[in-house]
Order: sequence, then C-alpha cells, then structure tokens
Amino acid sequence: MSVQLTLRVIKPNFVAEIVGLRADSTLSVQQVKEIKVAWAKYPVLIFPDQMFEPTDLMSFSNQLGEFGVDPFVRPISHHKHVIEVRREAGESTPIFGASWHSDWSFQPRPPSGTLLHAKTIPPVGGDTLFADCYRAFETLPANLKNRLTQLSTIHSAAPAYGLRGLFSEDDSSRSMPIVVSEDAEKTEIHPLVRTHPISGRKSLFINDVYTLAIAELEPTKGRVLLKYLLQHMIEDTFVHRHKWRPDMLVLWDNRCVVHYADGGYEGYQRIMHRTTLAGERPS
Repeated sequence: MSVQLTLRVIKPNFVAEIVGLRADSTLSVQQVKEIKVAWAKYPVLIFPDQMFEPTDLMSFSNQLGEFGVDPFVRPISHHKHVIEVRREAGESTPIFGASWHSDWSFQPRPPSGTLLHAKTIPPVGGDTLFADCYRAFETLPANLKNRLTQLSTIHSAAPAYGLRGLFSEDDSSRSMPIVVSEDAEKTEIHPLVRTHPISGRKSLFINDVYTLAIAELEPTKGRVLLKYLLQHMIEDTFVHRHKWRPDMLVLWDNRCVVHYADGGYEGYQRIMHRTTLAGERPS
C-alpha cells in the first residue's frame, strides 16, 4: 500500500485492517485503487477511527461503487441509502441479523458489498462473526466440489420479511423500521457455487436465512445436503469474530462471505449505520 495507508493482516487471505485513511474526505484515485485491490484479497476490511456522519458514509461508499437496493427496511431520514441497525436497551424482539446470512441474496443481483459503521457500541457483546465461503468450498472433497458446481439454489426473503416470516411476529419494542411484505414471497435461483468476478475464486453461495432449497434435488435430499454445507461453512477454522469499537467501519464481500450478528448485550443500546454496494447476477 502507499505511504499513507498501512494494511495489517488479521486472518490470512480473509480479514485485514487498513489504517491511515480519512474516510470522511474524498479519496484519491490511488487510494480507491488500493482499497479495491486489498478487498479482492481480503473480503473483510476493517477501517478503525472513522468519525463520520451518514453523509460521509454515503460518500465513502459511493466512491467504491454504486449503491445497492435495500428492501424491507426503511432508511434514515434524508439519507435514502443508509439503514440504521438499531436495538434499544429494552427490546425483546429477535436481534436483526442473528442468523448466518449473505445480505439480500434473494435479489436477482445481490449486493457485492456491505459497509457497517459503528455509532453506539455496548460494553459487552454485539460482535459480528464472518465466515470465509472461499475456503469452505476449497476444502471440500474434489468429487463433491464438482457435483456442487452443477447445482442451483432457491432464495427468498419470505423466512424473514414475508407475511408469516420472523419479523411478522415483532412486538412494539422493535426500534428498526422493518417492512413485512407480500413481495418477500418472491423467489430467485442462483448457482450454489459462484465465481467471484474479480478474484476468480469459487465460493459457496448459500446461507441459513434466505436459501430455501436446492432446485435440482428432491426436498429431503436437498435439505440434508444444505444442512451439511451450512454447518461446514461455519467451522471454527473459517470464522473470524469481530469485536467492534466506536467509529469503526467494516466492509465485507457478500459474494464470498456470510455473517452473523451476535447478541450478549441485553440492557444496552447498539446503533450501527449501513450501506450496500450494487452487485451482479451470480454466475
């Protein structure tokens, strides 16, 4: 990296930290290039000490790519591309994101990346776990890998945002403006194994929340295979547990990473601001 930016590897070929960056100012062409090169090698990038407001988060995100479409959660006022991931101290509803998932994988073109900025961090708990879907695929037996590349999966937002989904049962304590909709019942078919358009590496593209079934297999066999793969993906060797600090920004690649929002902060407020970057149709 340049003299101004320093990269510190946290988990080889998966997680790295970039220091020396002022993300609340306009990035140079060289800085944008360096971030994108680093992101292609390290799908989870951490930027500490980024003290910016929603406008700054939008500006930084937009320098990395076009915004994605964020359905089923209303954005914050006057910032149509920023979602506030908020949980108040007294909430009793399920934690937003507390299952292994890739953001909006049910879309025809799921977001390439997600940026999450820490505003209010509880003194305990609230970690985010990331799993490396590249290595999860690469460590499978060769004959199984070959078989999986021939399969596709059915994705839908229904389990979370459908009329009978998880968030349809929310009580009045929910502070996030989540929209339950019949539109969530729609389905989309994606390859079970996708090839990253930048790195060229293959990864598993399934998750616990939005992946309903394997299109080519009868339901029982499909569920057995999905269960095996989903458990394999989150083995300890593939997982990084990220501990947040105030003003920390994390960028991750939804094309080869799944993540999980951990709890453990009952009685404390937690507030994060989030944007997504537009992606391409998985192939």
